[in-house]
Amino acid sequence: MPSVIDVLETVEFHSEELRPEDYMFEGFNGVMCVEAGGPPAGTGCGGYVVGQTVKLLKQHHLLEDTDVVIFDVLGDVVCGGFAAPLQHAERAIIVTANDFDSIFAMNRIVAAINAKSKNYDVRLAGVVANRSAGTDEIDRFNAATGLKRLAHFQDLDEIRRSRLKKCTLFEMPDSPEVIKAREEYLNLARTLWAGAPALDALAMKDRDIFDFLGFE
Repeated sequence: MPSVIDVLETVEFHSEELRPEDYMFEGFNGVMCVEAGGPPAGTGCGGYVVGQTVKLLKQHHLLEDTDVVIFDVLGDVVCGGFAAPLQHAERAIIVTANDFDSIFAMNRIVAAINAKSKNYDVRLAGVVANRSAGTDEIDRFNAATGLKRLAHFQDLDEIRRSRLKKCTLFEMPDSPEVIKAREEYLNLARTLWAGAPALDALAMKDRDIFDFLGFE
């Protein structure tokens, strides 16, 4: 579907000329979707586009008039534009894999969310382990910092194929793995809909996390 940056280009970046139907498109089961997009590699700031997307959502009162709003953005970058959704979120979920680099990035995101929580309502809800056979390192880090694992999605080929087919996992043919993954998504949704409690987690210093996650 056309991205926000694509649509903004058609009106020479005069966002006041856009209407919701210009950049919002209906996906599976009535979910309204917005794709921020970004400039060509090496030519501009992706955080700017995220900020412009949030601006459009506010401009058309979509943050207030929608049952649930889910932002899916990079979290471990220094650009403030990528953090713009945190100013409007109630809960932040960190998606990570069970390896050093992912957990190191997660630690930085914990620090960023805690910084935002001093001036905004956003609070940490927990962690989703993604594309990982195990969760041992994630769980060890969670126990040390006060985080909690909310869901675990293994590296299933069905998930990869659903993206290539441009459909959700709920539209894929039934199989034991697909049914199990669907239920994990539904359990995560139920947890969030019920109001996931805020976590009082503390990030480690960079030197400490190197020592903590050091492998023999």
